[in-house]
Amino acid sequence: MDTYKVIGLMSGTSLDGVDIAMCVFNHTDGQWDFQIEQTATIPYDAHWLETLSDTRSLTKDKIDRFHIKYGSYLGDLTAQFITQHNLKPDFIASHGHTMLHEPSKGITLQIGDGKTIASKTGITTINDFRSLDVFHGGQGAPLVPIGDLLLFKNYNYCVNLGGFSNISFDQNGERIAFDICALNILLNEYALKLGAEYDDNGNFAKSGQIIPELLNECNKLDYFITPPPKSLGKEWVEEKMHPILKNYSDTSPADVLNTLCEHMATQISHFLTKQGSTALFTGGGSYNQFLIDKIIEKSEAQITIPSDELISFKEALIFAFLGVLKSRNEVNCLSSVTGALNDSICGTINLSQ
Repeated sequence: MDTYKVIGLMSGTSLDGVDIAMCVFNHTDGQWDFQIEQTATIPYDAHWLETLSDTRSLTKDKIDRFHIKYGSYLGDLTAQFITQHNLKPDFIASHGHTMLHEPSKGITLQIGDGKTIASKTGITTINDFRSLDVFHGGQGAPLVPIGDLLLFKNYNYCVNLGGFSNISFDQNGERIAFDICALNILLNEYALKLGAEYDDNGNFAKSGQIIPELLNECNKLDYFITPPPKSLGKEWVEEKMHPILKNYSDTSPADVLNTLCEHMATQISHFLTKQGSTALFTGGGSYNQFLIDKIIEKSEAQITIPSDELISFKEALIFAFLGVLKSRNEVNCLSSVTGALNDSICGTINLSQ
């Protein structure tokens, strides 16, 4: 049996904070199992929220410095986490924070310099899990499906409700995965208009009414009829969703939230029509009971909402696992998912100094 002790780091587009998970993976007779031993979510303070929310105007020189500064921040957080829990990880695997993602232009950038994290912690750090796939013509996303395939094979579908919703499943012997629609990146935006960081349990949305014209405009966007491979980023939200939503700026935020939940549930349930199938839901959106109830109402699949730990830390877990596969020189990025010319062994290994 091979055993790996790895810290996974994840920061999503919804800017909830940095997720840190100490994970143990065992490989026995070709099968993988895992345990999540310690976790923490470190919320961003006002400085980091403002800085990470407004990065589009940075020059290349400032991006390079910001890359190192954010890496230093991640390194300090991880070092504190290691000391607090007296951990001895074999290495760190960091997704970083997506600053740019426009694969059609050959661009993807996840800030958080791996060399700086390794220097701050004294532990080998693997990062930059997307750029090689984009170089090979892929979307560089989603990357979680290899973990779904090897760690969660008991489910027909794995659905994540984060800044964006995405899905992973087997089709004709291949793993297929793609982003479905924008999710918390929009829901949180409208919750802020009502004085909260997020819509707790979907209560704001529940108090509103569907706006039929808005619902129709959202559902008619070309992305939803585009076949995979495909992925979404905040650039798509700014270019496609915001112009539509701007026309409803005088409308009740609760009504917009209700309509967005209806739109999201429609798009997600479209892929959960196989009777008797099972779907694992994770990500912060899984706590939005109003949204979940709408998805259940429209779906044929049996939906499982797992433990809080797995809901919140599945992505950190799987990026830790991507690091394990990289360390074994095994494929961790599937071309059937991303549309790249070939499968890849993604990630950059930064040795501690």
